[in-house]
Amino acid sequence: MDGGVDKFDLVIAGGGIVGATLACLLDGLAVRVALVERRLPDDGEMPFQGSELRFDPRVSALNEASRRVLGDVGVWSGVRAVRCCDYREMRVWDAEGTGSIHFSAAALGAESLGTIVENSVVLAGLYERLRGQENLTVVSPFTSAALESDGDGTILIGDCGRRLRASLLVGADGGNSAVRRLAGMPGRERDYEQEAVVTTVRTGRSHGFTAWQRFLDSGPLAFLPLATAEDSEFRHSSIVWSTRPEEAEELVQMPEERFCARLAAAIEHRLGAVESSDRRFRFPLRQRWADHYAKGGIVLAGDAAHTIHPLAGQGVNLGIRDVAVLAEELRAGLAAGRRLHDPVLPRRYERRRKGDNLGMMWTMAGLRRLFGPQPPPLRWLRNTGLGFVDRAAPLKNFLARRAMGQHSRP
Repeated sequence: MDGGVDKFDLVIAGGGIVGATLACLLDGLAVRVALVERRLPDDGEMPFQGSELRFDPRVSALNEASRRVLGDVGVWSGVRAVRCCDYREMRVWDAEGTGSIHFSAAALGAESLGTIVENSVVLAGLYERLRGQENLTVVSPFTSAALESDGDGTILIGDCGRRLRASLLVGADGGNSAVRRLAGMPGRERDYEQEAVVTTVRTGRSHGFTAWQRFLDSGPLAFLPLATAEDSEFRHSSIVWSTRPEEAEELVQMPEERFCARLAAAIEHRLGAVESSDRRFRFPLRQRWADHYAKGGIVLAGDAAHTIHPLAGQGVNLGIRDVAVLAEELRAGLAAGRRLHDPVLPRRYERRRKGDNLGMMWTMAGLRRLFGPQPPPLRWLRNTGLGFVDRAAPLKNFLARRAMGQHSRP
């Protein structure tokens, strides 16, 4: 500590999946790292250990690239030992016609298309891995309140008055990033005019290790398969229902029996009756993107830099790829004798990640518009196009491999 300031080489603001993954990736470097978080989950909250059949409503669909990164830092095997669910197929169809697409891991020569895993399980694995990491200090509770600059770097000030100086500050603190706001890093935002309703349900039939998604006029409805040793029939799924705010409020407030009936009808009873549901939550959906990922000694990653619609489950995968690339550039720069605050390093990171992130962002925005309310002629074209893609194996497999993260290494 120097004059009331704790000095670090690198401070990561945000201790979620993206920030904690970056901390793991920096293990072994001769740099002092601080990971700051408003509130760390208690051990008892991760991963919902009170009941084998109670699931975290927050789940992620991790692709092959993300699993590889988590494997490289020694986390993935521990996550698998707790619980997760590989899905081998994905069925997508249009509520306003006959168009549909069926993706299959077998057609790609892969074991799975991805893995549905509870966020709390991933976080538990990451923090277990970080325990005892020699170059890391975890600072919590800490809420970012202000930024200052001096000749030695950027000072992050918490609302408790604690001051952390960093040669490089990484904002990995989510879509409402305080670091982005405090640094005055410009960006844009677009309201999707939708909210997502999430919960866990038990269905009359097995999910068949398949992710199901139906595009309704009001937004996409996804059933994501879950698995646990106590559910040998594999009848639990995580629900993400994106819809208009007024309908989202109605879905959250209605009695469970009525909600289950409405949900089963919305998915066309593909999994039989919806027998029960857990507590329902709703949150607004917005698209955000920063004009630049770096400013001086500050870098943005994950949702702090870009937030996309959850319809394809790619948000956390993009964030993990962000920090994998950032860690790679930092390691290469330090090996070449550069310093962390050298502006070349964040520029290289931004150049490698921005195109991929924007491409995925606009793809998701385009899909959301395409499957929104359309006049009959456009609906016919939409359904015809879905059928064409489903029959065009090379194109369909290309899209599947891209979603799986096989198009490039981080």
